[in-house]
Amino acid sequence: MKPGGSDGGEHAFITGAGLILFALGLYLFLDSVKVMSAPYGLISSRMGRGAGGFMETTSMGIIFVPFLAGVMILFYDAEKKWAWWLSGLGLAVICVEILSRVRFVLNMKTTSLLLVLGMVAAGAGLLARSYVLGSRKADEPAEDSDQKNS
Repeated sequence: MKPGGSDGGEHAFITGAGLILFALGLYLFLDSVKVMSAPYGLISSRMGRGAGGFMETTSMGIIFVPFLAGVMILFYDAEKKWAWWLSGLGLAVICVEILSRVRFVLNMKTTSLLLVLGMVAAGAGLLARSYVLGSRKADEPAEDSDQKNS
């Protein structure tokens, strides 16, 4: 036993402090990020006004056509493999279009950003130190069991 406390007290303190710093820093960082949508996605920017595509559209309902055609054919005959592929491809196109429109905007002063990132880094460092201390203690032979056998 160490003077001034029990074994493992330092390990528990470092783990707790690391978790608190890391979690608080991560929360403050994520709290300052705004999620917005862009007017055009990966597919719609190539088709409409976004990049001077081949047709002027105000609505991107055309990306639903492959999915809807696949579903319609599946309701007619569910054994057609190409209809399953068409439905899956249509669903993938819709997901890509939605995800490519997401934009993240960080609204934070530089000093606050450095402080928050410092908190995350300090918490991660303390958690890594706690992990190393824990693995060292697991590798050490137990002294109490040796003394009881003597």
